[in-house]
Amino acid sequence: MRVYMSIDMEGVAGIATMDQVVRGGHGYPAAQRLMTAEANAAIAGAFDAGAESVLINDSHGTMDNLIHEELDPRARLIFGSPKLDCMAEGISADHDVALFLGYHAAAGEPGVLAHTYSSHFTEVRLNGRVVSEAEGNALQAAAVGVPVGLVTGDDVICATIEAQFPGTRTVEVKTAHGVFAADSLSPSVARERIRVAAAEAVTKAGDLQPVQIPDELRLEIDMPNAAAAELGALIPGIARTGDRTLEGNLTSPREVLGVISICYELAASTTKARAILYDRR
Repeated sequence: MRVYMSIDMEGVAGIATMDQVVRGGHGYPAAQRLMTAEANAAIAGAFDAGAESVLINDSHGTMDNLIHEELDPRARLIFGSPKLDCMAEGISADHDVALFLGYHAAAGEPGVLAHTYSSHFTEVRLNGRVVSEAEGNALQAAAVGVPVGLVTGDDVICATIEAQFPGTRTVEVKTAHGVFAADSLSPSVARERIRVAAAEAVTKAGDLQPVQIPDELRLEIDMPNAAAAELGALIPGIARTGDRTLEGNLTSPREVLGVISICYELAASTTKARAILYDRR
């Protein structure tokens, strides 16, 4: 039994503010510890259930948040960015189940720190439907034949997963009271629930099926400004269909993640450039 994990930070218990999730914020070091502890809870649960190996991908921001020396030494860690498959980096047909930890709601939804891959995107849609990072990453897992056994995060993302991923377990560690506010479980309680659910997900992995990959993968991204959309339209196969909207028909989940990653960089660079310009005025 080989287990793959992807861990984000916004959906971790005890985290709800920008100060916590952005490097340099006063709350960031404590958030790193909370994130690492939830990772360890899931790793422990996987090994409790007989896992042979665990590979975990640091999937938040610059993707180097987990405190390596505090991470369960039985797991291997992928960290740093950019990565070919972004938040799904490292998953392969060798894995039996994927666990998504610390995940959050999609851009535009009323979840804690909700966004989809980039805080600069106002919305990301696939085949006309708003999608979260969990749904996008699950498609890449499905492309290599791996089901998603567990998703943890706030009540909004858990409700999405329960509706979209039949059989996938969820652990709701907090309830959204706004984009930057939450009613959270004690981190120690959340970790115990995650450990139990991870063990259950690994034990029942053989009963799960990967999510279905649609025949059509029509990606739409609402960029933060016109300049970002102009640059994004230079990507082969991507068209500008509105002042800030990019659209393309893609052939695989990996292409979806690749276009999102490039647009992420374009959105960040143009937003920074605009900020510099207006600061000079």
